[in-house]
Amino acid sequence: MSVALYAVVVLLVGVERLVELRVSRRNLAWALRRGGAETGQGHFPAMVALHSGLLVACLVEVVVLDRPFVPLLGWTALAVLLLTEATRAWIVLTLGRQWNTRVVVVPGMPRVTTGPYRWLRHPNYVVVAVEGVALPLVHTAWLTALVFTVLNAVLLLGWRIPAEEKALARLRS
Repeated sequence: MSVALYAVVVLLVGVERLVELRVSRRNLAWALRRGGAETGQGHFPAMVALHSGLLVACLVEVVVLDRPFVPLLGWTALAVLLLTEATRAWIVLTLGRQWNTRVVVVPGMPRVTTGPYRWLRHPNYVVVAVEGVALPLVHTAWLTALVFTVLNAVLLLGWRIPAEEKALARLRS
């Protein structure tokens, strides 16, 4: 795979993120009209920076450090990336209006326990973690995969997941 084709893959992931943000804004407005409350806003800018940085770093590492395309690794990583995108779509469809890039809960809405939520409490974060490795490894950007994985783990485990759990616990009490 050429660097130009890899740039197209990264660009497509970026476009998908922009579409997600649009859906998220629409779902946020819907939730707020129904008494929803956003919590944990403090970590959101860091998440945006990290996810935007992933896209940029993938390309910078490949170009600046002249990373090669290794067919077995690259095609496998691309297959995994496509699987993460399909799973993300499943998650968004499963949550419907409750899906958001922010931590928002609507009073009276039940916790979703269908789709991938039957097996995992936070399937979206598993998908994000796998994607954060797969996207860079499509073109051997292993340093980006490593740095993103560490920073993402700190952000998710230190702030995001605890904020969600706290918000969901308030609904049950």
